[in-house]
Amino acid sequence: MINVKFYLDKADKNECSPIHLVIRQKEVQIKVATGEKVLKKDWDAKKQLVKESESHAKSINKFLFFLKQEVEKYFENMPHSYFTEKKVKEKILSLVNIRKENTDVKIVCEQALEYESKEKITFLDLFAGAGGFSEGFLQAEYGNKYYDFLLGSDINENCELTHLARYNYQLGLDAEFLCQDITEPDFLANLLKKLNAKQVDVVCGGPPCQSFSLAGKRKKFDKKDDLFAHYLSVIRALRPKYFVMENVKGILTKEGGKIKEMILQEIKSIVDLKEFNQLIVFLAKLRKGEKEKIFTLDCYNLRLQFESASEKDVEKLKENYIQNIENKFRLLTPKIADYKTSKTDINISTIRHGFNLLKRAKELAYIRKKVILEKSHSDLDNDFFAHKFDDFLTSIQSDSIIEQINDSFKKLNPSAAFQNEIDEIITGLEIYDYSFEECIQGLKPYIENAKAEQEFEEILSHIRLYNIDQPFVALASNYGVPQNRERVLFIGCRKDQTLIKSIPPTVSEKEKVTVFEALFDLDFIGNDEEKFDYEEIDLKARYNGNTNEMKALIKKRAIDGTIDDNNGLTYAEWSKKGRLNGRFGHIKPPFYVRNAEELENNLSHIVAPLHNHKTSKQNDDVIKRLSIILNSGDYDLAKTALKNVGLNSEKRSYNVLKADSQSPTVMTIADDYIHFAKPRALTVREMARLQSFDDSFVFQGKRSTGGNKRKFEVPQFTLVGNAVPPLMARAVALEILKNIK
Repeated sequence: MINVKFYLDKADKNECSPIHLVIRQKEVQIKVATGEKVLKKDWDAKKQLVKESESHAKSINKFLFFLKQEVEKYFENMPHSYFTEKKVKEKILSLVNIRKENTDVKIVCEQALEYESKEKITFLDLFAGAGGFSEGFLQAEYGNKYYDFLLGSDINENCELTHLARYNYQLGLDAEFLCQDITEPDFLANLLKKLNAKQVDVVCGGPPCQSFSLAGKRKKFDKKDDLFAHYLSVIRALRPKYFVMENVKGILTKEGGKIKEMILQEIKSIVDLKEFNQLIVFLAKLRKGEKEKIFTLDCYNLRLQFESASEKDVEKLKENYIQNIENKFRLLTPKIADYKTSKTDINISTIRHGFNLLKRAKELAYIRKKVILEKSHSDLDNDFFAHKFDDFLTSIQSDSIIEQINDSFKKLNPSAAFQNEIDEIITGLEIYDYSFEECIQGLKPYIENAKAEQEFEEILSHIRLYNIDQPFVALASNYGVPQNRERVLFIGCRKDQTLIKSIPPTVSEKEKVTVFEALFDLDFIGNDEEKFDYEEIDLKARYNGNTNEMKALIKKRAIDGTIDDNNGLTYAEWSKKGRLNGRFGHIKPPFYVRNAEELENNLSHIVAPLHNHKTSKQNDDVIKRLSIILNSGDYDLAKTALKNVGLNSEKRSYNVLKADSQSPTVMTIADDYIHFAKPRALTVREMARLQSFDDSFVFQGKRSTGGNKRKFEVPQFTLVGNAVPPLMARAVALEILKNIK
């Protein structure tokens, strides 16, 4: 048995006494200074605590408890022969010294001087989550260019906590964070205020994508489905040189590919307001040469003016547009119906009331948003309520209203003599609902008649602010990430920049990082344990018989994963060293806090070399179940054996990690994965390794959550699982640096 206690040493000239830790085991006694000092009156020797009369009592006591706990665990787990005074002191002093380094935190620190003369490319990260994009962008450098992080944004407080801890406190950047829902009316104003007129060169972000996922249930009218539109609103306002949108592969096939095409149309519909008047002048000239379809061309003209108007002016323009069509219908009504019919017929009433609804676009949009939020809040899905809510939401969309008006015209069965006027009304309503790109396509027959194609294309090249190729699927393992994670990337570039069509892989199939290479050095943890420091792994003892085979999986690499036998580091070594290229000379040691209050109080930080390396408490049955699955190598293959011993589970899936290949897509639930060598789930740190986060990147706040709390809490496992792999983000950032002007 060991005895770990604290005592006060002699007071200094300020009457503050250093707190020492003393370890006694049989005849051995070791004393180590903790680095903390208190007045004698503030120390409770009996309770081994600092009294509440000391202003920092809570944080000092937290550190002393942590130190005592770590020392006891150290003695419990290490062989007796390892207990030399020198080694024990080294262990304790390592924890004490990095705490000292961390308490001298400055929110903004200077970067290495060599970067002062380099060109800064500014970026912001929307839907930032843990900061996978941010991390990758900060790792990327090319020639004389590097990235300057201006702002991150997300709706969740734990995302903000992790951002502030990493980028402000640890790296010393002055990057802002906006913790707000992007759909709120004042989001853009608050964003611009925080940016303080700074030019933004690149915007990146992955809007939440649950409703697009191939793996999950596809929900109609999910509140997350319209977040792309809000993302593009930010692009319209900031006019960055490049923007990157990341999403799951399912978005390519959602609604038969219509969602993808809608996104591309919306991107191509972002206009350069400085050049937009060229198009209006061109349409006026086109109208002069048109004899038959003047009303339709006027509709195109009015619709296109929406693009250059302010939000307030757009409301008035939309109302005037519908009023213009309604006036045409009023002139038509006496021709197709007598007075009594015009006042009583349900079809004519539907047409009139449809115009009223279309003029109330802003109010209907507000109702739609509120109903979708209520549907989500009440979890309406797979029940008798859901389709009724969806039917209502469908009925108040402009395309549904226009379709109902069209049906009502057909049911009136008017004389063929008036069909042309009716067609013009219907066409005018359809144009009202067109995107900019659909307007351009609709105008082409008129332009061909006028033989003005070349002039029109020239004008469009000036008006379209962004160019974009087709979205492409990026496989994370192609960029040095030990994970077969597929993500779709949309990369838009401003018209004065070079179009980027793909991101070249950094590793070949044979060079890919394996699960073993990523995780082997962390495999020193048991059931229901937490480790704060690295330990040696004896591969020969662990893998007796195939040691050489396992060692062969460990390769020397450059940062991006390419093989470099001469000057490279292993993936594990890069994870420990960090991939920030020595740019941050004042980087603080990694630390953990539970909440914002602890973050603000530097003394409350748990400072240690390793964080987020904690295993779940698994009972004997769970361990046996996982052992059977692990030995079978596959959950489906193990189901019969599990049933025979009464350990079958209702759990949908377990993924057994294969040491010599890449992991499947890392999700947000650790219990979905079984370690390649032990019957246990992964730790947050191991999942972070599979995502390519540096070990110094600490995921803050709660470790996990469950039940309904998953709707609004973003604990560590969720932060990791939802993140963009930093090495994949680095490859994207590097390609932009190579092309940006």
